[in-house]
Amino acid sequence: MTFISLACILFQGERRGITWSPVFILLVALILRLLFVASPPTLSDDIHRYVWDGLNILGGTNPYALSPSSTPPVPGMQDLREAINHPDLVTIYPPAAQVVFAVGASFGGVTGMKSFLALLDLVLCFIILRLLTRLDLPPWRAVLYAWNPLPVLEIASSGHIDGAAALFLFAALFFLLRSRDKPFSPFRIAAAGGFFAASVLVKLFPLVFLPALFFLCRGAVRYFLVGFCLIAAGLILPFMPEIGNAFATLDVYLRNWEFAGFVFRILRDLTSGPTARIVLGIVFLAAMTHIYTRAARRRSAIGTVAAMYGVALAFLVLTTTLHPWYALYLAALLPFAAGVSGLVLCWSVLLAYQVLIPYAILGQWSEQGWVAAVIFLAPVLAWLATRGARSGLHGRSPRESSTLPASPR
Repeated sequence: MTFISLACILFQGERRGITWSPVFILLVALILRLLFVASPPTLSDDIHRYVWDGLNILGGTNPYALSPSSTPPVPGMQDLREAINHPDLVTIYPPAAQVVFAVGASFGGVTGMKSFLALLDLVLCFIILRLLTRLDLPPWRAVLYAWNPLPVLEIASSGHIDGAAALFLFAALFFLLRSRDKPFSPFRIAAAGGFFAASVLVKLFPLVFLPALFFLCRGAVRYFLVGFCLIAAGLILPFMPEIGNAFATLDVYLRNWEFAGFVFRILRDLTSGPTARIVLGIVFLAAMTHIYTRAARRRSAIGTVAAMYGVALAFLVLTTTLHPWYALYLAALLPFAAGVSGLVLCWSVLLAYQVLIPYAILGQWSEQGWVAAVIFLAPVLAWLATRGARSGLHGRSPRESSTLPASPR
């Protein structure tokens, strides 16, 4: 129902405009998140690993040194260790995520961690509003993220770290767009590089947006790289040399993890798992190259951010593992592209949680092919329907088209 409401808001806003104040948008966003912060996480148990890593850091232990199952018993942490999934694997989360975990753990347990991550998510909502204003886009579009059930469920309810990665990514975007003001400021570009380093070192996924950020540097990439390298080094060095153990876990993930990937399932059944992964990787790189090449020709800030939206959408359609929280980056970019297919995907990806029903009742983890198909086909059909509707509008006679509302400038 909420997604239908967002679709109606998008339709109404693009046709006639909406004049909601930023304070009202943020207030509703706050209320939505407060409804879920205190509830126990039921859709995912990743947050237990977050708290475990954070408490280890606060206790002076490098979380990359040992897996939870290999760590000597610690008073008061036994129940937490038993709640961690894959306790035999060393943590996979990069250094900036570990810093966030430590701060969140200092707030106190699972609820404290969720509260801190929800707070960061509200800051992200604020930055989205500022970016919309800077790009001369209507502020009401921020509700496409701020009121979207996906970040509410995945951050305030489940406490996923991807919201922090999106926050640092958008902070980098903000500083890059500020750097376009005169006089030229190398510091702002370096700050953008530093925030992007933090984003990548929370989750590696934002690396796919690097070409877009290079475009926005406008010939000052060297300052961006200086900021990136300085912050990256400052985050990585304290965890050396044990951080190398995380790569073994990353290798296990890349080679073996799969979930709700419709295109991958088809290719895997036709060929093999490794072949399907290679093919999808090549297709994604080709799609990313095409999207960014078109953005480079346009040479506009709005076009570059819209290209980031397109890359995020392509990744989600082609990925081998599609957990719902992976779509948080797409949701954060929705206000800048106002894409119907992206909005639909933010809804359809939640169907992946269907697997939890037989797991909770029977203890069986059984993925259904039709769920992956619906997750994939829903945004594709929405995209085709949107294109068809636009073609129909362009194809109307002047008499017919004169009765339609004017399109936004």
